Amino acid sequence: MSKRRPLRTNLNTGLNKNFRPGGPDITRGEARGTRPTAPPTSIREILVMMIIHVCKKTIFFDINLKVALYLGSLFLVSLIGDFIPFPKTYFARSDNLFNVYFVKVGWGWTLLFTVPFLTMTSYTLCCGDLKKLLRHHAPRIAIATFFWFFWTKLFNMIETTYGRCTIKGFNSKSQCLKAGHLWNGFDISGHAFILIHSSLVLIEEARPIIKWESIKEHLRNELHDRSISEQSQRSTNPLRNLSEDQVKNLQFLYDRFTPVIRTLFIGMSHLQLLWDIMLVGTMLYYHRMIEKFLSGIIAILTWYFCYRFWYPSSILPEPAGCGVFFYQRDNKDTFRRTNSMTTFSAANCATRANVTPTTNTVPTFMGMPLYTKSKVPSPSSSTQVVNPSNDTL
Repeated sequence: MSKRRPLRTNLNTGLNKNFRPGGPDITRGEARGTRPTAPPTSIREILVMMIIHVCKKTIFFDINLKVALYLGSLFLVSLIGDFIPFPKTYFARSDNLFNVYFVKVGWGWTLLFTVPFLTMTSYTLCCGDLKKLLRHHAPRIAIATFFWFFWTKLFNMIETTYGRCTIKGFNSKSQCLKAGHLWNGFDISGHAFILIHSSLVLIEEARPIIKWESIKEHLRNELHDRSISEQSQRSTNPLRNLSEDQVKNLQFLYDRFTPVIRTLFIGMSHLQLLWDIMLVGTMLYYHRMIEKFLSGIIAILTWYFCYRFWYPSSILPEPAGCGVFFYQRDNKDTFRRTNSMTTFSAANCATRANVTPTTNTVPTFMGMPLYTKSKVPSPSSSTQVVNPSNDTL
């Protein structure tokens, strides 16, 4: 039986040791595994994070269940309303405050929060690369706006083309309504479409906020490792492959944009909640069941095509949360693929960022590996076979 090979050699004394060195004679650079502590958190920041946590619980409600609730309620509640009128409330009035100042310009409100949020988060994740932002992320908003414009115009065209006035002699909808008559047509609910479409876009585009605070910890650890010139092959820090300029840009943009990003996210979560409330009002008091159900199906199919089929593929644009590094690897709520209705996989976004998803196969205790992980020999190096007794053959 051969003697077990020591794990490391003390460079000062030449003694072989099977334990990690420590004690007062060890310099900071030699004390691997240490990490800088986080700065103290203010009461104001704690309160903000509590609000952020509540907003995450509301807006990141299981989207599969939300889609099912949209379709089920559009069918059932609207069907009941077609035969049994619901009691009139403030929301039954077409001139109610929320309908006039929010729903009728709903896509404008959605863009008001989504555009700056997407710009700041994507610009930060791209480490200040404006071209990457414009090419890989900005098109998502343009595509969502195109579908909003296309479907709403198509709905109006169908109603105008295939409808008729209650009084003969009026061939156009505008003339019929101007004369004080009613226009009967298949009026696919634009309200139901824009409310569901806006809600799903808000949910998907808000996903970069998940684990956003972890970027601060990654920055702190990466700057620490670079300050002591620690190049550990076991490092799983997502920032390890960034250049010095990219790390500096990331640190500057993260510190500058994070307060605004938090504020915008709070606004997005409240706006999405308002859209759900107004959708209930639409189900109760406006349009027929088939008109609302069909518009809901179109909105959900549009969301599925874009955010579940198109963006996760290799075709631009990229999904929300992608960049030159990948920080959401361990997020079980956002990155899992259990069926066709779930969000895109972690490997997809990591591949786009030129990052290989890693799995920690070495057990650790208090952040330190219990044993060293064997290195994979490079093709240029000579091949060696190691037997269980650590003797090289």
